[in-house]
Amino acid sequence: MPTLAPQELHRIGEDILQAAGASGEEAQIVMEHLVGANLAGHDSHGIILMPTYIARIKRSHIVPGAPMEVERETPNSARINGNWGFGYVVTTRAMEMAIAKARERQVAAITIYQQSHVGRLADYPLMAARAGMIGLITCDSGRGPKAVAPYGGREARLGTNPISVAFPSDLEGPVFLDMATSAVAAGKLAVRRSRGEAAPPGWVIDKHGNPTTDLGVYYDGGAILPMGGDQAHKGFVLSFMVETLSGILTGLGFGIDPQGRHNDGSFLAVFDVEAFRPLSEFKREIAAFVDYLKATPPAAGFTEVLYPGELEFRTTQQRQRDGIYVEDATWDLIAGLQQEYGLSG
Repeated sequence: MPTLAPQELHRIGEDILQAAGASGEEAQIVMEHLVGANLAGHDSHGIILMPTYIARIKRSHIVPGAPMEVERETPNSARINGNWGFGYVVTTRAMEMAIAKARERQVAAITIYQQSHVGRLADYPLMAARAGMIGLITCDSGRGPKAVAPYGGREARLGTNPISVAFPSDLEGPVFLDMATSAVAAGKLAVRRSRGEAAPPGWVIDKHGNPTTDLGVYYDGGAILPMGGDQAHKGFVLSFMVETLSGILTGLGFGIDPQGRHNDGSFLAVFDVEAFRPLSEFKREIAAFVDYLKATPPAAGFTEVLYPGELEFRTTQQRQRDGIYVEDATWDLIAGLQQEYGLSG
């Protein structure tokens, strides 16, 4: 059960990725995202994913060095083919392009297809927020294997279909939304399974559509439920919209190809705040809005109101100071990769 400094975890991951064929730049970008997810408390999108990525490289489901191809472009938009490159690299470059376009044309939108997993979604809208803009991204797995049952169904037909939006502000920590439209992200189930934990009630069903907390039963043909509990039709509708933007608009389509590559289709949009009002006023008012909400007397069982993104900000500060805990099951796999590639610990 090691606890590692973020810099050390970053170095270990870079070494493994480069040994597997990634360039230094690709390895650096991927590890920024993985370690950033661990720092923010989203361990499901952190170093636990490294063995999966290495396995995909070996199967050519991730192609290190793949060119990012702009297939169609206007001053405000672009359609990008990632050619099965690292999703982190492709989507980072695409967001940089969207920010540049929005700086010139106030608004921009980009679609991406044929790229690998993009990780924690908030990283990309936060790039826009740091540039003084509003950023949005939705993501879908196209015709890849599915995990989520539609509302009223018992068979997985949808991805976890996340959405993220970020805003610039005068606050010390970033303000953002980042959520799956399912009851839980699939990666969080993997973390619980690796730690020997059950799923809370209301997250998953078995292959017959019955509620369960047994993750072994879930992985035997079960499905995740849409977000919302007894209001799960709302999560289902959000998931439908995300799949339309990220699956159909990108050209990935819908449905299931169980043998297909993991393929994160993404829709990005960026809005220059200055097109609507002065950025300084907007940032100041976002901070004032947060102060207004946090001044609410806490309800029973709570000590305070947190703004969207505040918990992750606090967790990042704590883990930067105290280090990142890696569970034994994950660390054993990482150590195995180091041994396979002849790397030092």
